Amino acid sequence: MKTLIKIAWRNVWRNKIRSLTVISSIVLGLWSGFFTMSLTIGLNEQRMDSAVKSYLSHVQIHHPNFLENYNIKDVISKPDNIYSSIEKNNLVKASSRRTIIAGMGSTAHGSLGLQVIGIDPEHEKEITSISNSIVKGTYFSKVKSKPVVIGEVLAEKLKLDVKKKLYITFVDENGDQQKIKLKVEGIYKTASSIFDQTNVFMRRSDLASEIGNSGLIHEVSILCHSIEHANQLKQEISAEYPNEKTETWDEIAPELGYADEMMSTFIYIFMGIILIALSFGVINTMLMAVLERKRELGMLMSVGMNKTKVFLMILFETVFISCIATPIGITLSYLIITYFGEHGIDLSVVGKGLENFGIGARVYTFLPADLYLNISVLTLLIAFISSLLPARRALKLNPAEAVRAL
Repeated sequence: MKTLIKIAWRNVWRNKIRSLTVISSIVLGLWSGFFTMSLTIGLNEQRMDSAVKSYLSHVQIHHPNFLENYNIKDVISKPDNIYSSIEKNNLVKASSRRTIIAGMGSTAHGSLGLQVIGIDPEHEKEITSISNSIVKGTYFSKVKSKPVVIGEVLAEKLKLDVKKKLYITFVDENGDQQKIKLKVEGIYKTASSIFDQTNVFMRRSDLASEIGNSGLIHEVSILCHSIEHANQLKQEISAEYPNEKTETWDEIAPELGYADEMMSTFIYIFMGIILIALSFGVINTMLMAVLERKRELGMLMSVGMNKTKVFLMILFETVFISCIATPIGITLSYLIITYFGEHGIDLSVVGKGLENFGIGARVYTFLPADLYLNISVLTLLIAFISSLLPARRALKLNPAEAVRAL
C-alpha cells in the first residue's frame, strides 16, 4: 500500500500544469463559495441585529389584541407587577415600558402616518440603540418641554430640523381627536429607512399627560443576556401571566426568523452546487490522465498489478489533489472573511436600497466555525465520488490492447 501511495503521489505531479489547474479551480471554487456564504450570512445577521436593537428586542409583552390594530385601549393589565417580576428574572438584561399610539404627524410641508412611542429615556438606552444613533441634536437632555426624537428620513420628508415643531394628531380613549405640539430635540438614523420614517420617540410621562392617563402601558420590551434565552423567558412569562401575549423576536417579525432558519439549508445547497460543478472538472481531468496513461496502465496490469490496486491508485490521485486544494481554499477563505469581518465592505453605492431592508451601508462578513469543517468533509466526499468514474474507466482497460495503444 505504501508503494501504491508513492506512485499515486508522483503521478499527480507528472503533469504539473494540469494538476495545478485543477487545484486552483478547487481553491477558487471554495473561496468564492465561502465568501458568498459569509456575505449572505453577514447581511442576514446585520438585518436581524439592527431590528433587535432598534425596535424588536428579544421578547415583548402586549395585550392579546394590541398588535392587530394598535387600539389605544388595548393595554397591559397590572403592568407594574409584570415589570417588577421581569426585573428580578436572571435571564433579563434590561427592560422598558412603552406607551404607543398611532397618529398623524404634520408640519407646514406635509403630513405622514406615524407611530408615537412613549418611553422612559434612561431605560430605553439599555434596550435600543436609538440614543447612540443620534446624528443631529441630543437625546432627551436639553429640551424640557415635550421633546421628540425623530428619524432622519422623516425629517427630510417633513422638512424638520432640531428645535422645529412637529404636530401629532391622534384619537384618545374616548374617541376624541387630540393634537400634541412637540419640539424636535434630536434626529436619529438607523439601518432601516422604513423604521426611521414611521417611528418617533417622546417621554412616556409627556404622552401620558396628553392622553390623560399615566397607567397606559401597551408594551414591555425585554432584552435578554443572550438571544438563545428568548424562548425560555417567554415560557416563564407566559406561565406566570397567561392573560397577556408574550412573543419572541422571531414571532413578532416572522420573516426574520424564517430567513434565519433557512440560511443553513441555503448554504449547503449553494456549496453543493459549486462542488458538483467542480467535480465535473476533476472527473474530466482524471479521465484524461487515465486515457493518456492507457499503455502504462496496461503494462502495470500485465506484470501483475490487480484491478483493486489500479482502482486505489486512481482514487488516491484524485483525493491527493483535493487534500492539497481544500486546506488552501479554506485558509484563504478564513483570512479574507476574517479581514472583512473586522473592517467591513463598503456598499454605500447601493446604501439606499439596503436601508429599505434594514441593512447598513457597511456589511461585515461572518461564517460559523462548524461550516468550515462540514464543507471540508463535503469537499473530500465529492472528490472521492468524482474519482469513481475515472477509476472504473481504468478497470475496463484490456491489458493486451492497452500495451499496444499509442
